[in-house]
Amino acid sequence: MKTQLVKSIQSAQADLLAVFVSSEGELAQSCAWLDESLQGQVSQLVASKVFKASVGDTLLLPMTSLEKAVLLVGIGNEALSDAKAKKAIAALTSQLKALPYETAAVALSDLTVKERDAANTLSLAAQWINEGFYEFIGFKQSDDKKQIALETLLLTGEDEQALAVGLAAAKGACFARQLGNLPGNVCTPNYLASKAQDLGEEYGLEIELLDETKMDELGMHSLLSVGRGSDQPSYLIVMHYRGAGEDVPPQVLLGKGITFDTGGISLKPGLKMDEMKYDMCGAASVFGTMMAIGELKPKLNFTAVIAAAENMPSGRATKPGDIVRTMSGKTVEILNTDAEGRLVLCDALTYIERFNPAAVVDIATLTGACVVALGSVNSGMYANNDEVATALKEASRVAADKLWQMPLDEEYQQQLDSNFADIANIGGPEAGSVTAACFLSRFTESYPWAHLDIAGTAWAGGAAKGASGRPVGLLTRYLLAKV
Repeated sequence: MKTQLVKSIQSAQADLLAVFVSSEGELAQSCAWLDESLQGQVSQLVASKVFKASVGDTLLLPMTSLEKAVLLVGIGNEALSDAKAKKAIAALTSQLKALPYETAAVALSDLTVKERDAANTLSLAAQWINEGFYEFIGFKQSDDKKQIALETLLLTGEDEQALAVGLAAAKGACFARQLGNLPGNVCTPNYLASKAQDLGEEYGLEIELLDETKMDELGMHSLLSVGRGSDQPSYLIVMHYRGAGEDVPPQVLLGKGITFDTGGISLKPGLKMDEMKYDMCGAASVFGTMMAIGELKPKLNFTAVIAAAENMPSGRATKPGDIVRTMSGKTVEILNTDAEGRLVLCDALTYIERFNPAAVVDIATLTGACVVALGSVNSGMYANNDEVATALKEASRVAADKLWQMPLDEEYQQQLDSNFADIANIGGPEAGSVTAACFLSRFTESYPWAHLDIAGTAWAGGAAKGASGRPVGLLTRYLLAKV
């Protein structure tokens, strides 16, 4: 589907015109024009309550005097919050996917969202609509029969760059969702390595793939310990986007890429274990962000790192009580093999030092404790640097992708004390997300760093089961602010 800007729906060459309708008060500009053109039909429908115009309500007028179909989308009677705007856009998108029209024009300039200017609203709406067209296909016999008629989407607006950012973020988020939704027998560490090579060819990236032999030579025994029980080899995947001078330090994103997590010897319960294919959603979000940056080609240096492994139980698997030496030289007593994400990330964080990074942000489905604390609304953020934390908060605001800064107080570190090694990999039942971040912080002392725990936001379960693509939009806007 092509998405383009148009000055107004009046001038749009489209089969379908979509307008946002308030339940009370004056109609917005495009809606007022449409109402006048239809001899007051829209206002009559609202006044008679035939169309209530609550947030997310829709009504199709398939035949009008304009010789175009008209879609009314309700936005209620209050200034729209992000959540309500997203609900209205979702309702619009659902109709655009289902209706038999090849070209649609949407009066997006009539949509006013609290504390957002027209450019930001345009960027987010373009992202949300295009993300809404994502479908996971390829594994059902009926997949090839799915047809969507819409070929061209026209949005009213003027800011081409805002549109480009929204479309790039959507493309990256959909790629992240696709990777996350793939089953573990398809999306292996080797598969992620092949996807990195594909991105390298498409966007001119420099790709480094560190196999188990190379990681062993570098002393990455913590990362290697996680994949020891699996027949799938582990990888450290590095992608370099170079859009600025060689002397400009790169921004670095690190993604946890556990392509399936059984818990290892500390085996997880069987119920919902299938969802552990989503344990690589941190890596997926980094892949998606790299795609978005490749589309936009900003003038910055950006390095993406993926720590990829599969956590399985076997006779070769790491056992509770085992001690491993990290690339940094610190030793770790592994008290629970299901706390494996921090074990792959810590060696990757040490490896990243060689890039002299401007800042590092790791993204990981790290702890169930973060889900307990924040649910599926906010991602948890930890940082050792106020400037990085502030930049991520602003990107969160711009992207309408919520995060919440969590504590990283020194007093929590003592929970990781071990009688036998420099550090234990778990800190007990209290403040589990905090102590996981404290563990990672011990490997980030040489650069500004933040950690995003997306365990609650990376995917949904139940009837809406699937990867969310978060936080690709946030990360994309975080990086673009560095230009």
